[in-house]
Amino acid sequence: MAALAWLLIPVAAAVAAALWGSWAARNRKAGDVAELAGYARFREAMERTESGSGSAS
Repeated sequence: MAALAWLLIPVAAAVAAALWGSWAARNRKAGDVAELAGYARFREAMERTESGSGSAS
């Protein structure tokens, strides 16, 4: 019975690794569109803002 327990430990670890690997490699392209649109809005806002640090002299 002890040999069976020692065999089940690596089998359970392999199953857990396979599940984690499939979860880590999942398709995550659904959120990229909103993220890229937010970045584009950020860049536009940074280009529009005027710096007031040099205008006081």
